[in-house]
Amino acid sequence: MQTIDLSETGLRETNKMLHTQADTTNPTSWTIKNAKGAHAIACGLNAPIDVTVKGSTGYYCGGMNQQATVNIHGSAGPGTGENIMSGKIVIDGDASQYLGATGHGGWIVVKGNASSRCGISMKGVNIVVQGNVGHMSAFMGQSGSLLVCGDAGDALGDSCYEARFFVRGTVKSLGADCEKKEMRAEHIEILTNLLKEAKIDADPSEFTRYGSARILYNFDVDNATAY
Repeated sequence: MQTIDLSETGLRETNKMLHTQADTTNPTSWTIKNAKGAHAIACGLNAPIDVTVKGSTGYYCGGMNQQATVNIHGSAGPGTGENIMSGKIVIDGDASQYLGATGHGGWIVVKGNASSRCGISMKGVNIVVQGNVGHMSAFMGQSGSLLVCGDAGDALGDSCYEARFFVRGTVKSLGADCEKKEMRAEHIEILTNLLKEAKIDADPSEFTRYGSARILYNFDVDNATAY
């Protein structure tokens, strides 16, 4: 394992070092200490490496991630995991707003709470939050899954398409075209796998599934006030 002191190496040089790890002969495990809320740590990675960040991070940590596993030992700022394509991001603390925005794939696990617009415009990413999520989470969610072990704020799944939402606690309100769904056997299997991957011990029967009512897929003047 190689350790980088961000306060000495600097962000640009640190990310440059991480980006050169496509060659498997190079170190595959890295620790970054003294994060101190710096922005854009470990962005644009495209190699199967493990990066541990000691301390809380600023904007866009792990953004555009492919293949890498990023562990944040602290809380994460806005836009963490934005446009993630594959790999995994694990946040020990809380996550700020628009976590995993536009994520196309991979996993994001939050052991604390996530703020507003969690999973906004998600396109295939799986997001698991052990605590609560804020308002407008999964707004325009197209595909993928959002699993919330706590409560969800206002307008969950507003204008969603085919993304799946599982909430164990209460939902303050559902967004436009989002409704409660039947939990069938295939959804129990999906939920069980999500919990297993996130290493969370919870009973799938305690969760409620939500998704698109499919009324707003195509414009209809009779539904104009719902858009």
